[in-house]
Amino acid sequence: MAIVTRKIHYASLLCFLLAVIVQTEAQSKLNIPNTSFSPGAIWPDNNGLHINAHGGGIWYQNGIYYWFGEHKIEGKKGNSAQVGVHCYSSKDLYNWADEGVVLKVSDDPKSDITKGSIIERPKVVYNKETKKYVMWFHLELKGKGYAAALAGVAVSDKITGPYQYLKSLRANAGKMPFYPHGTPETEKVNCADTFNKANKFFYRDFAGGQMVRDMTIFMDDNGKAYHVFSSEENYTLQIAELDAGYTGYTGKFARVYIGHQTEAPALFKRNGIYYMIGSGCTGWAPNEARWFTAASIWGPWTFHGNPCKGPDAQLTFNGQSTFVLPVEGKKDAFIFMADKWEPQNAIDGRYLWLPILFKDDDIQINWLDKWNLQIFDQ
Repeated sequence: MAIVTRKIHYASLLCFLLAVIVQTEAQSKLNIPNTSFSPGAIWPDNNGLHINAHGGGIWYQNGIYYWFGEHKIEGKKGNSAQVGVHCYSSKDLYNWADEGVVLKVSDDPKSDITKGSIIERPKVVYNKETKKYVMWFHLELKGKGYAAALAGVAVSDKITGPYQYLKSLRANAGKMPFYPHGTPETEKVNCADTFNKANKFFYRDFAGGQMVRDMTIFMDDNGKAYHVFSSEENYTLQIAELDAGYTGYTGKFARVYIGHQTEAPALFKRNGIYYMIGSGCTGWAPNEARWFTAASIWGPWTFHGNPCKGPDAQLTFNGQSTFVLPVEGKKDAFIFMADKWEPQNAIDGRYLWLPILFKDDDIQINWLDKWNLQIFDQ
C-alpha cells in the first residue's frame, strides 16, 4: 500500500512540474508586459531579444519615447560599428518595440561610417524649423583608433529613419571659448601655460577644431540645442551651441572642469538649474561618477562629488552614465541611464536605469534591484 501511495505522490508531483513548465512557456509566448525596471538584468524587447541600444539617448514625442543606441553583435570585442544605430519605441518606458537599424554603416570603404568605424553615444533631437530629425554621435575612422575624435551628423524626415549620413567634423575651428561672468582666471586659456595639458591640447587643435569624444545633446527650454563632449584628450568638457538647423556650431562654446578628465556627460534641467553627471576616464573599467550644477548653461559649473549611494557606489554600480531622461507628466522625475559595458562581448552590455532623488537642489542616486515610476509619486 505504501508503494502505491508513493507512486501516486510522484505522479502528482510530476504533473505539477509539467503544469508549471507549460504555464511558464505560455507566459513567455504571451509576452506578458513589464511593469518595473530591473537594473542590470537582461531587458527583452517585443521580440524577446535583449535591447540592443548601447550608449543611448531618448527623444520623446507625441506620447512615445524613442531610444537610440549603438547596435552590437554577438562575440565582437571592443567598440567597432558592424551594423549601425538601433532604435526602439515605448509608451510606458518598461516595454520596448524594435524599430530596426535607423542609421546603417556604409559598405563604401571610403565612407567615414564604413563598417568597422566607431559610432558611439548617438543622440537625436527634432528641429521644428527644418522639420528634420538630427542625430549626432561620436565618430572614429576605421583603423585609426581614437585619433580622429570627430562628431558625426545624420538627418531624417522620420524619427524612425532611415537617417542619411551628412558629415563629420571637429568643433569650433579657430574659435576661442566664451567666458561667463565669474570665471576664475585659472580656468581661462593661457597660451603661456605650457605645463597645463588641457591648454596645450586646446592650442594644438585650435586651427583644425577641438576633439570630440564621449558626448550628448541637450535641448533647452527655449529650443536652443547644445553639443556637450569630452575634448582636449579628455582633459576638458566642452559645451558648444548648435546652429539654427542643429547640424553645425555657432562658434560659441565654454570649457568645463578643466584638467580633470571627464567623460560620459549627461545633462538635465530642473527649477532653472542645469545639472550634469559624468564619469572619470578609466577606459572600459567603471569608476566614480561626478556631478555638477550651474545657473547658466555656460557656467561657471560647480563640482559636487559622487551622486551615487549604496553597494559599488564608488564604481557607479559598475556602470557609466549615458543620458538623463525626464519622465513626461511627472514633476521632478528624472531617470539616470547608465551602461554596464562588456568589452569582451559588447552585445551583453546591460542597462542600469535608476531614479534621481532630490533634497532641495542636491541629487542622490541609490541602487535599487527593482523599481517602477510610482517612486516619483511619493
